[in-house]
Amino acid sequence: MKTKEIIEEAKSDPIGHFEKIRKNIEKDEKEINAFITLLLDKAEKEVKEKKEGKLAYLLISVKDNILTKNIRTTAASKILENYIAPYDATVISRIKNEGAIIIGKTNMDEFACGSDGTNSAFGSTRNPLDLERVPGGSSSGSAASVCANFADLSLASDTGGSIRAPCAFTSTFGFKPSYGLVSRYGLIDLAMSLDQIGPIAKDTYGLALLLDIISGKDEHDATTVERPVKSYLEFIENFNEERIKNRKIAYAKEFVEYLDEKVKKCFFKILDKLSNFEIKEISIQEVKYLVPTYYLIVCSEFASSMQRYDGLKFGIRNEDKDLWKTIKNSRSLLGKEVKRRILLGTFITSRGMYSEWYKRAMLVRMKLRKKILSILKEFDYLISPTMPVLPWKIGEIESRLKMYQMDILTVLANLVGIPAASVPIEKFIGVQIMSDIYKDEKVLELSYYIECL
Repeated sequence: MKTKEIIEEAKSDPIGHFEKIRKNIEKDEKEINAFITLLLDKAEKEVKEKKEGKLAYLLISVKDNILTKNIRTTAASKILENYIAPYDATVISRIKNEGAIIIGKTNMDEFACGSDGTNSAFGSTRNPLDLERVPGGSSSGSAASVCANFADLSLASDTGGSIRAPCAFTSTFGFKPSYGLVSRYGLIDLAMSLDQIGPIAKDTYGLALLLDIISGKDEHDATTVERPVKSYLEFIENFNEERIKNRKIAYAKEFVEYLDEKVKKCFFKILDKLSNFEIKEISIQEVKYLVPTYYLIVCSEFASSMQRYDGLKFGIRNEDKDLWKTIKNSRSLLGKEVKRRILLGTFITSRGMYSEWYKRAMLVRMKLRKKILSILKEFDYLISPTMPVLPWKIGEIESRLKMYQMDILTVLANLVGIPAASVPIEKFIGVQIMSDIYKDEKVLELSYYIECL
């Protein structure tokens, strides 16, 4: 069912719509494990109340690293298992003001550290399209909840593909806005210079609808900007094919080298369908530096942000007479991947290593940003598949380095700060659309065009 139809159903029969969602959850959630905290009773009470706004009676799932007042927020970690947020994140306040009902807090890779949804302290999320396969991460539960019809829309976060990767693997629509377009206030951050909250939906209309509500300046987040356009939804509701058909598309030949054969075949098939556009193959030789640059920066910023989780300021305290043992005992609750990234980030930013690694990574990032933005001055879009491979079976990939390499196509948008969407083009496969910074409406327009092919 498309988002417009869902809105009509929810407004005309709120209770019936809720009961349909509840039945889906009761039937399949045990196997999929999309939620950490389900709020069915709370949602049922809210459905019976009068709701007004653009999201009235819509059931929205929320990634469990976005704060929700008086509802626990765990970031899928045992160290925050009992943490109750004292306030709502800005994006939560905004959707509530438009009549949305939160159906639950979704499962994820612990502290967003992961690419497949198997690093949660509350168990792996399974792909609704194939329960033996991963749903992608780190926003695994958010994408799975939309795919399985447990929620109408979802809010998630994207640091290096955490919205787009699971959307590709679950054949849903995901959008990472330009950095600064959506407030990060109330987000448990992975890497503050890369994180961005964004929507997951069943179609482009749903992405634009939710983006209209959550985007814009926020006094609590100094990185935010005023929304450059009046409404993103207007570009979808008043879509004009003539307006976009002469736009230019580029794709990097270096990206193609990493693709699974089936993914490659589907990607070139969609390029063939975009016959109204001027399409050109270009070279971005810096592609080989994307993953190492990204992980050096991510781990450095993550190690810094995780200092607060010591059992004294935040997190469950495992008390000992010795202060350092108390901290050690408390941090023993963290998972292996979280510890790995903290250790790596601490090493990178240590004395003697800072200039060698972190500073160099930041210089590469600046040069990369300059190059990509210059490309996007010549071309309207830079596109690629969202993920280089099909979703693997749970437990099939054990190598961390191999897992990190799966982010090769998605980290670019976060490093540069540009908008990026994942649009499903076949089961398990998405095409990624990127455009110039704050040209989010252009990404949504091409997303809608491809959706309608």
